[in-house]
Amino acid sequence: LPQARAGIISTVEVLKVMEAFVNEPNYTVWSDLSCNLGILSTLLSHTDFHEDIQVFIRDVFSPIGERLGWDPKPGEGHLDALLRGLVLGKLGKAGHKATLEEARRRFKEHVEGKHILSADLRSPVYVTVLKHGDSSTLDTMLKLHKQADMQEEKNRIERVLGAISQPELIQKVLTFALSEEVRPQDTVSVIGGVAGGSKQGRKAAWKFVRDNWEELYNRYQGGFLISRLIKV
Repeated sequence: LPQARAGIISTVEVLKVMEAFVNEPNYTVWSDLSCNLGILSTLLSHTDFHEDIQVFIRDVFSPIGERLGWDPKPGEGHLDALLRGLVLGKLGKAGHKATLEEARRRFKEHVEGKHILSADLRSPVYVTVLKHGDSSTLDTMLKLHKQADMQEEKNRIERVLGAISQPELIQKVLTFALSEEVRPQDTVSVIGGVAGGSKQGRKAAWKFVRDNWEELYNRYQGGFLISRLIKV
């Protein structure tokens, strides 16, 4: 993909190569594919091809998603659990119908305390329901954040809130980022999540940073977090 971005080879050729990995079982390969497709999706979000790349993502990731399923299999290792989370998150975010339906079902049971999601499935489920959710979904996520005993769970939720799509809800997440509910060192993760979540999110996050620059700069005093914020 770096060569495609540099204009050396055609993006179409890169996508053809990606299709060849459809039966690949290796986590590292899928992680690399996921990262590169994420970059491509971001670039194409400003074009008429954004929905086309979502279709491509669904087509490439659905066979491995079906093979892995939602539940751990006997004898599988740590990398299989990581791969399951990666693949289901990618499919859910891209709007894969069966993945979205199952994520919503499991999220409901998790919220109701009927069946608590395993740690490795929480991020992909949260991302999926938020990406295709509404104000009620966001309110539920913020409630889960408030109720979380572990800072790890709070951080997990903070990183995915930016997946929400509606402009007014994006603003709500950005306001939340600077609230007392979020530790100062974690504010950047929330804003970064919004910036990486969608085209609307990037524009809103950039405006939010400009509008709140003085507070953000004073908060981080030119340290590495302000650099990270600018980078995202």
